[in-house]
Amino acid sequence: MNHPSGNTRRDVLERTGALMAGATLSATALPAAAWRAPSHGDAPLRIALVGCGGRGTGAALQALSTAGDVELVAMADAFQDRLDASHAQLGRSLAEKGDSFPARLKVTEDRRFVGFEAFDKAIADDVDVVILATPPAFRPMHFEHAVAKNKHVFMEKPVATDAGGVRQVLAAAESARSKNLKVGVGLQRHHQARYLEGVKRIQDGAIGEIVCMRAYWNSSGVWTRPRVAGQSEMEYQMRNWYYFNWLCGDHIVEQHIHNIDVCNWLMNGPPVKARGVGGRQVRTGIEHGEIFDHHVVEFTYANGVVMHSECRHQPGTWSSVSEHAHGSLGQAEVSAGRIDAPGDSAWRFRGDEANPFQVEHDDLFLAIREGRPYNEAFNGAAATMTAILGRMATYSGQEIRYQDALASTRSIMPKRFAWDAAPPTLPDEHGRYPIPTPGQTKVL
Repeated sequence: MNHPSGNTRRDVLERTGALMAGATLSATALPAAAWRAPSHGDAPLRIALVGCGGRGTGAALQALSTAGDVELVAMADAFQDRLDASHAQLGRSLAEKGDSFPARLKVTEDRRFVGFEAFDKAIADDVDVVILATPPAFRPMHFEHAVAKNKHVFMEKPVATDAGGVRQVLAAAESARSKNLKVGVGLQRHHQARYLEGVKRIQDGAIGEIVCMRAYWNSSGVWTRPRVAGQSEMEYQMRNWYYFNWLCGDHIVEQHIHNIDVCNWLMNGPPVKARGVGGRQVRTGIEHGEIFDHHVVEFTYANGVVMHSECRHQPGTWSSVSEHAHGSLGQAEVSAGRIDAPGDSAWRFRGDEANPFQVEHDDLFLAIREGRPYNEAFNGAAATMTAILGRMATYSGQEIRYQDALASTRSIMPKRFAWDAAPPTLPDEHGRYPIPTPGQTKVL
């Protein structure tokens, strides 16, 4: 599908290839744009929501709950029923907040757009801020388009599902920075009090030198949706986006990114290499598409510190969503806000903690109103690429270097987006999808 800006995905990837040469995730500076985002002060901020599932609806409600005059004026989704359900839920939730909140929902019938091109119609000239909450596959394209249209952006994590998408996000992030556009990314731990204080204490030496880390997202798994008669393969996969790599990236990318991101935060950057194992043992049905139900990865950082990473979708097993750091003087359970170390370095978080999902929007919208620099896209790209690196390691069974993974030109995306288009992975005559096989699957 040709991009509304006139660029195809291939054009973007070729342009950004040079940007990544010898790369760090801060990317190379691009020429300053002629257009510069103004500060908005007390002026109304008009929002467009692109992606009307549960997370998109939640993000829109949080944006509409920020201080100042703010309105939702446009909505877009691939599916009419999702858009309608989101609009109804927002109406109910805003009514429960009372006072002036219901008046913030101003999406007229002619500003509700459906289909693959709906995002282009929603990101109109009168919109100030765009919320991007579709399945992650579409994030690079939508983010690039929003920045080209000079919009501030909040985008959910992860920001891509393959290396080409990460490079596309990095190029758009540089453009956003040159225009002074504000960008928030849904890695809300960066706006959570216990993490902010705990990470600072660890980086200030509370546990000495970090010698290793552990990170987990072990749970029973998520929803499945049955195939409906008359669905095209594209619609079936879109409805069941969590189970197809081009849409989701596998759960190591879609969920475990949160824990991986915290470890990158502690180390002030991404790892240099990864190796791991993974597969399907429990969630092996046709409804589980092509993704693994477990990944175990060893990430190594530039200073030699190793992070042990686990994520699992297996009912009836040990569950944990947490991050841990072990140092020369003590250890920390970062997720619990606890440091076990001698003397004054021991610490428990005991303060008040606002909802980080709300705080991340409060922080973004305040930066927009004040005109301050604010761009979380580079960190979002680093966390996403680290998680993709982990997937590459488990799918291939190889040790893979970060820079080689980032430079990969192997795309997992469809060649075009349409209901009659063929997704990149298709079922066999029994309805089963090919599963990655370590030792055979190519990822670079």
